[in-house]
Amino acid sequence: MLRLGKHIRLTSREVERFTEITGFLPEEVKTIDDLDAYVERCKNFYWGVSDDTKFLHWLIDKERSRCLGLL
Repeated sequence: MLRLGKHIRLTSREVERFTEITGFLPEEVKTIDDLDAYVERCKNFYWGVSDDTKFLHWLIDKERSRCLGLL
């Protein structure tokens, strides 16, 4: 992720990983708030309490953390 002040830009590899994990292209992600909203929309689309859903949510959170340099 490239960052300049409040603005961000996902690298092509990050866009590819998010799209592969969620099935949704992270369009219009220009700030951290946009990224959080994208993550929330994806989690809401794939809602539930099954182990598969929990794993998918974990993958989405892990990718977000990776983008923010938290891993």
